[in-house]
Amino acid sequence: MTTQTPAAGTWKLGDLTVNRIGFGAMRLTGGAAFGLGTPSDRDRPIAVLRRAIDLGVDHIDTAAFYFSSTRSANELINRALSPYPEGLVIATKVWAGRDPSGEWIWATPGQLRGQVEENLRQLGRDHMDVVNLRIPRSHVTGSIAEHFGALAELRDAGLVRHLGLSNATPAQLAEAVAIAPVVCVQNAYTVGAPAAEQEFLRACGEQGIAYVPFFAIAGAGRERGAVAGEQESVRAVARAHGATPAQVRLAWTLAQGPHVLAIPGTGNPDHLAENVAAGELRLTGEDLARLAGVTRLD
Repeated sequence: MTTQTPAAGTWKLGDLTVNRIGFGAMRLTGGAAFGLGTPSDRDRPIAVLRRAIDLGVDHIDTAAFYFSSTRSANELINRALSPYPEGLVIATKVWAGRDPSGEWIWATPGQLRGQVEENLRQLGRDHMDVVNLRIPRSHVTGSIAEHFGALAELRDAGLVRHLGLSNATPAQLAEAVAIAPVVCVQNAYTVGAPAAEQEFLRACGEQGIAYVPFFAIAGAGRERGAVAGEQESVRAVARAHGATPAQVRLAWTLAQGPHVLAIPGTGNPDHLAENVAAGELRLTGEDLARLAGVTRLD
């Protein structure tokens, strides 16, 4: 794989060193996730993935449930990048899943092995570098011990190298680390994130745990992508730097701490280059103060 000095720096997921700007695979299958947008031309996402590697991206976030009626993100990754470049880290998510019709399902602890093995088959790998336990939004106050314990057993069996959490609370993180090491937390986070989530981000850094925001660009648009009508504060900072609002959001994300990674996703090669270039954007104290005035997660 092409080695470049990462402008945004690096962080370690356990024993795996990665550039802080990675790639999210959710939108590889079309104009929006899960078939919500226009289906992608097969060759385009394959070209985007290969270009991402050329630009120095060395970790990819994916999931077996990232599929549309015509495309599977995992299979596109396999087709584009296998045999995989040395040093490429691939992370996936389980607990959440979708049946062949696209309906959402939630696995029991005993079904997590099958979900991990589904990812391995699709990706053509014998182990996953990182598996995140994707916690249901309806489970925000519930225990995750049984599910996380099942993943810890898969780690001990060699199917998984490192474990993380997705959509987690501080209490759930504390519960998990009492069972097995946690290398990352993936939560929704962008300009205007609530104070409690900002505190959680800082707490992860104090524990040496990577914090990996999703929807850093999309905000309230979530799976469908960025909403129309960007915040004026974000637009103003973008104008001052000759950058795009998306680049400002990514630069702000990375400025939150050296343990914060970014996993922007796109099926557009031009957007890919812009996202990676955001690692070179340095926001001033004045910029950060201006963005701190944004109060909504959008």
